[in-house]
Amino acid sequence: MSEEREQAQTEEVQEPQEASSTEELSAEELAKLLEEARAQASEHWDKVVRAQAEMDNLKKRHQRELEQAHKFGLEKFVAELLGVWDSLELGYEAAKENHDIDKLLEGTELTLKMLADAMGKFGVEQIDPKGEPFDPEKHQAMQVVERDDVPPNTVVEVIQKGYSLNGRLVRPALVMVSKAPA
Repeated sequence: MSEEREQAQTEEVQEPQEASSTEELSAEELAKLLEEARAQASEHWDKVVRAQAEMDNLKKRHQRELEQAHKFGLEKFVAELLGVWDSLELGYEAAKENHDIDKLLEGTELTLKMLADAMGKFGVEQIDPKGEPFDPEKHQAMQVVERDDVPPNTVVEVIQKGYSLNGRLVRPALVMVSKAPA
């Protein structure tokens, strides 16, 4: 079968050659064919140039959009934190004028809740591991203390809470870890 295909292809290739050798084209016909070929080449060149320009414009547009995303990507986060900022300023002004500790504590508690809610909306979670087993992936041991009231390798004190953003550690919790008494 492959021989038949090759023979058919050979015949197809030879037919145009025979036809072109038997037919004589006049100079006018050749000039007309050349002009058509030039027009077609010019049209294709125009399409290539337009496609290249479109690609360049697309690259520039994407670059601008990326810059805008970097520049204003935190806009919603900042808008959420502005309420916390306002609350802190109000609390500070109230503390200067009024020394009612209960009201200051209540205002501070509400402000902390506002901050926790704002952070939670954007995937920020607090790591407060007191009483949990020590995890070097999330905790940084600052001190090891001998304790017989908790199992060894347990977080007994949190010096500074840690934070994660959408499950990725941003800052480890600084902790004190227990060890068995000697």
